[in-house]
Amino acid sequence: MIDIKKIIENFSQQFKFNPIIGNKENLREFKKIIVVGMGGSHLAADLLKIAKPNLNIIIHKNYGLPAIIDNSSLIIVSSYSGDTEETISAFKTALSKGLNLAVISVGGELLKFAKKNNISYIQLPDVGLQPRMALGYSLTALLKLIGDEKELRNLAELADLLDYKNCEKEGKRLASKIINKIPIIYSSADNEALALIWKIIINESVKIPAFYNVFPELNHNEMISFDVIQSTELLSDKFHFIFLKDKSDNQKIIKRMKLCQKLYENRGFKVENLDLKGNSFLEKALNSLLIVNFCSYYLSELYGIEPEKTPMIEEFKKMMQN
Repeated sequence: MIDIKKIIENFSQQFKFNPIIGNKENLREFKKIIVVGMGGSHLAADLLKIAKPNLNIIIHKNYGLPAIIDNSSLIIVSSYSGDTEETISAFKTALSKGLNLAVISVGGELLKFAKKNNISYIQLPDVGLQPRMALGYSLTALLKLIGDEKELRNLAELADLLDYKNCEKEGKRLASKIINKIPIIYSSADNEALALIWKIIINESVKIPAFYNVFPELNHNEMISFDVIQSTELLSDKFHFIFLKDKSDNQKIIKRMKLCQKLYENRGFKVENLDLKGNSFLEKALNSLLIVNFCSYYLSELYGIEPEKTPMIEEFKKMMQN
């Protein structure tokens, strides 16, 4: 049985991974990056897009390829298992068009295709993780493919600075607060990737509904759905809000969060505030990920859930093969 707590505690070791590019000589120069991936396999690209706003990166979560691709694009097809249907579809489309193509995977059909067709690839360590738990490996591989050696070194150094003790304490506290509730994660639009990752980790590890939204957009629509009256209160009494707060956010966003929290609490909703701590976006992001992973671990214990297993997803994949 996989020891999830140990995996979380050893998270920083993933950033010591030294990716090697197979068929590196076939990797051409590029001006923009298209990362194709589903579920946990695109999370590294989501983080990189925020950490490096000047990087021309597009994330595609579907079959095939987006229409904006041209010969200046690098197509990075990311599938942790190597057997994801949508990413294999994208790989075949890019291959048929002769596009600049690379693969990130532990193996599976995708890696076989890459090796057979002399496509550049990075093989991730096959240590039996779910994609969401292998984010460190995926992020280092992505940085290697785009040639960002400086950020790779920074990431390895940053991993040693993560505050595991306080992150576990905060995660355990948060789990005790949201047990038997449906978490809704809110962040600024700038930190949307973090809110999405929180949702994904809770969905997959704890097997409970979780949702997310971003400021300021939610103030123009979703917020009104929580102006409950007696006839609708049964629809919303299970929700518990988690606000991911960043001191770097626009002051107007910070004000919106404060006022929204006040309105929600006045209507009887519980709101947990989580301050993103760190001197850079990636440091804030990695500390935040530790917290949600610990939170999900302790929630899984409280619910009696096996966090590493995703039975419905596996059942669905088998149904798609018929």
